[in-house]
Amino acid sequence: MSVSGIEAVGFSPYVAPTVAPPATSGVQGAAGGGREFGDMVIDGIERLEGVQDHADRLAVQAATGDLSDIHDYTLAATEADVTTKLTVAVRNKALEAFTEIMRMQVG
Repeated sequence: MSVSGIEAVGFSPYVAPTVAPPATSGVQGAAGGGREFGDMVIDGIERLEGVQDHADRLAVQAATGDLSDIHDYTLAATEADVTTKLTVAVRNKALEAFTEIMRMQVG
């Protein structure tokens, strides 16, 4: 599931801008051939930013009366909220893993 995996469920008609993925996926190991972790993090943050920007644009349209269907904003705002929570959860797990690795004894 991607950071903005909500699109895979069909929750919103909005599709966040994405970077074209390489032919293989996964964290790049010593042998190479996989997608680098840093690229995946940047892609996830860009997707989060796209979802939030979309919700912000709809919020402005709703406030000015230019939005014909208020449920479009409600869905976009909920999608942005869920995507943000997922991103924070992934970040917290990554920090926990890093902290655990730093505690390991080298022997």
